[in-house]
Amino acid sequence: MKVGLYFGSFNPIHHGHLIIANYMLQHTDLDQVWFVVSPQNPFKQSGSLLNAYHRLYLVQLSVEAEPKLKASDIEFRLPQPSYTANTLAYLHEKYPAHEFAIIMGSDSFENLGKWKNYEFILQHCPIYVYRRPGHEVINNFNQGSITIMDAPLLQISATHIRNNVKQGKSIRYLVPDKVVEEIERNGYYR
Repeated sequence: MKVGLYFGSFNPIHHGHLIIANYMLQHTDLDQVWFVVSPQNPFKQSGSLLNAYHRLYLVQLSVEAEPKLKASDIEFRLPQPSYTANTLAYLHEKYPAHEFAIIMGSDSFENLGKWKNYEFILQHCPIYVYRRPGHEVINNFNQGSITIMDAPLLQISATHIRNNVKQGKSIRYLVPDKVVEEIERNGYYR
């Protein structure tokens, strides 16, 4: 089975994330997409993050009716902060019959050369890069399998959603209904 790994804080998950994942399933050779919830991204401040288990649960609510989409807590069991190369090594060991690919936006791809052990990532994992406005894809790597995709994008962000919640504004239609309900019931991001 070929699994696309979509890493992120998902703080919170929104329809833009789900559209990208579905697009990758429909337009690549991926059999599944796993949303790999990162407890602590080494490039982000952890102070603004909702508890990792709450974020994981919001992802689980979002994908529970989609058999080809999965919420993954794999990085919860690994040392923090989470490094993609370490996660890949662990996944290859744990699931030797699976083939893994990474899904990332062109904004993240711009910084790939700064990632810990990025050479290992390029050698062991195909990468599907979806274009994001203002971030051209320039492939300066002489190795690896990198596929550029033009996935449909929504101009929404998790920051915008969190700000709406803080200001008492609606986030309906930005996130799945079950996520709206869970955020409101628990007072997340207030």
